[in-house]
Amino acid sequence: MSPAEPRAADQTREFEAFYRAHVDRIYRALAVTLRRDELAQEAVDEAMARAYAKWSTVATLDNPAGWVFRVGLNWATSFWRKLRRETPPIDGLDHPVADATPDGTLLALAALPLPQRAVITCRILLDLSTAETAEALGLSEGTVKSRLSRGLAALRTELSTEE
Repeated sequence: MSPAEPRAADQTREFEAFYRAHVDRIYRALAVTLRRDELAQEAVDEAMARAYAKWSTVATLDNPAGWVFRVGLNWATSFWRKLRRETPPIDGLDHPVADATPDGTLLALAALPLPQRAVITCRILLDLSTAETAEALGLSEGTVKSRLSRGLAALRTELSTEE
C-alpha cells in the first residue's frame, strides 16, 4: 500500500461524514432558493460531486457547506439559463416547491427576488453568519445585511397582508 492510499481513504471518510452532516440542509436551502425541488436535487448532487473531486482543498475552507451551496446555486443558475435559451416553455413542467408551512412563509419567500432569497436562505436556513454568507455568495458583508433587511421587510409585509 502506498503512502497516498491511507490519506485518500481518510479524505473519503472525511467527505462521507461531511456529506451525511450537510446534504439535507444544503438541499433544503437550494430548494427554497431555487423554488424547484428537482433542480435543487440536481444542483446539490453536482455540487457535492465537485466538492468530492476537490475535497483536499474544500475541506480546508472556513465554510465548506457554504462553498457547496454556492457551487450548487451557480450550477443551477447556469443550467436554468441554458435551458431557457435552448427550450421553449412547456406547460405542466413547472414544479415549484410545495409550501408545508402553516403561515405561507415558503410561498412568500419564493416571491422574493433570487438575490434576497439566497441571502435569507444562507442566514436563516443554513444558519451562516453574515461573514460566512458574504463569502459563500461572493458579496460584501454590507450587501448581505442590506439584502437580508430588505428581504425580511418584504416577507413581513407579505405575511401581514395574508392574514
